[in-house]
Amino acid sequence: MITFNSETTFTLDNETKTSKWIQSIIESEGFEVLEINYVFCDDIYLNKINVEFLNHDTFTDIISFDYSLGNQIGGDIYISVERVRENAENFNVTFENELHRVLIHGVLHYMGFKDKTEKDKTEMRNKEEFCLLSLNS
Repeated sequence: MITFNSETTFTLDNETKTSKWIQSIIESEGFEVLEINYVFCDDIYLNKINVEFLNHDTFTDIISFDYSLGNQIGGDIYISVERVRENAENFNVTFENELHRVLIHGVLHYMGFKDKTEKDKTEMRNKEEFCLLSLNS
């Protein structure tokens, strides 16, 4: 089950299509959905989580807590809508494109993709692009 929640006034357009897209990506990689909870929030809300649980006093666009079991994907993914909007402007892409990139980014982490090294970042970015193409096809 994939759910979308909000700690702000933001609501995700086309939740059903987005949920099916995320599920199809997960299944195409040989995993299954256990339970994924997305929580849309603002910078302040996500910063509090970042400080409390990760000891980082910085703004970020996404924090994910992984509760996956083997090939069953599950977790809580917190997304700052403010960061996504700013990143979309900085990267000269639409808000929807950047939001979908962040939505799938958290799930890719659950499936073992990393982004700490330059090589890992490149692999993650390539996989994000591949996933975004499947959304629009």
